[in-house]
Amino acid sequence: MAHRVVVIGSGFGGLFAAKKLKRADVEVTLISRVSHHLFQPLLYQVATGILSQGEIAPATREILKRQRNADVLLGEVTAIDLTNKTVTSQVGVHRKVTEYDTLIVAAGASTGYFGNDQFEPYAPGLKSIDDALELRARIFGAFEMAELQDKPEDAAPWLTFVVVGAGPTGVELAGQIAELSRRTLRKDFRSIDPTQARVILLEGGDGVLSTFGPTQSTKARQALEKMGIDVRCNAMVQTVDATGVEVKYKDGSSEYLSSNCVVWAAGVQASPLGAQLAAQSDAEVDRGGRVKVNPDLTLPGHPEVFVIGDMMALDNLPGVAQVAMQGAKHSARTIRARLEDKPEPGAFDYFDKGSMATISRFRAVANVGKLQLRGFLAWMAWLFIHILYLVGFQQKVSTLGHWMVAFLGRARAERTFTLEQARGSLTNEREARPPG
Repeated sequence: MAHRVVVIGSGFGGLFAAKKLKRADVEVTLISRVSHHLFQPLLYQVATGILSQGEIAPATREILKRQRNADVLLGEVTAIDLTNKTVTSQVGVHRKVTEYDTLIVAAGASTGYFGNDQFEPYAPGLKSIDDALELRARIFGAFEMAELQDKPEDAAPWLTFVVVGAGPTGVELAGQIAELSRRTLRKDFRSIDPTQARVILLEGGDGVLSTFGPTQSTKARQALEKMGIDVRCNAMVQTVDATGVEVKYKDGSSEYLSSNCVVWAAGVQASPLGAQLAAQSDAEVDRGGRVKVNPDLTLPGHPEVFVIGDMMALDNLPGVAQVAMQGAKHSARTIRARLEDKPEPGAFDYFDKGSMATISRFRAVANVGKLQLRGFLAWMAWLFIHILYLVGFQQKVSTLGHWMVAFLGRARAERTFTLEQARGSLTNEREARPPG
């Protein structure tokens, strides 16, 4: 009987782990709560109408259909039993138990609200296709709702967009919303002027894109402000409700920002499966729910269990795609070495290939080793890298076509939304904020 490897998650970590075991003498079972592999770095382009979901989320079965030793199961993993080496997954009322010899846990992370989960209905994050479609409905729907108002003061909250968190996702979203209002939609309405929309970017720290270094952070902020984006650093969100955001600044002052479209890009929370693993082992979890793993990415006390990607905590490594992919490759190499009775690769050695973020059309920042790129050159590097890592020839060609339409012209090919996707944010009667 072949060695049974169960992989939880179809993101960068899970999918790449399964693919790296293609020629190993193992039976791979990949279990995921979604039927696709999500290219998460481009989710914001789905949310702002540049790309369709199919271009960044090909079906997992299609990707692995030629890998004879791989099977794909749809299901939300609800329990991991380390003693009996089983994984329990569920779809509706259907429950399935899958046995394993080796387990790779790459269940990813969701939006984190730092203990303020009550913010979520009013400030959705951007971690899934559902999130992106909801945000698309909220963003484009806000302009539609502004058009319906009889008074300019009633339209103002609909034309005020607040993005919380100035990391790559927040910066990219703020930049694209600004481009939507200034370029794509500027001639589409009759009662409102979309170019007058306010985009406010809130950051609790000292600067935007702080992980890119002080020089890149300063240049990025200047580029955002040149686009008309109101960047506010040292701004801590106190409350979020149906009518806006209350912000407290470093000097102690507070302000309420009236907005009917708030986006949360400020934090992540690892899958709750991490807590399950910690409860059954010698492992601990950090504040973000990530599992503190051994240097070789295995679970303390359980060398047959690997935890990778956004779920692992090791050497302060960031939750980015490259960490997940390299962790997947390392785990697969270790498994093959064990099966072939060869020396294991040992500790995981992460190679930082750099980081990049787009600000707007033709503007980006990129750090590659000691090299710092900005502007058009950085944007071209971003374009090349993202096309390179998209899975599937069809996705690459289609994405390039949509980028040409959006970046060289003014149109957005994917502006369709429904009121249901907005989760009622456009139609629910909103409570008036009490005076004072």
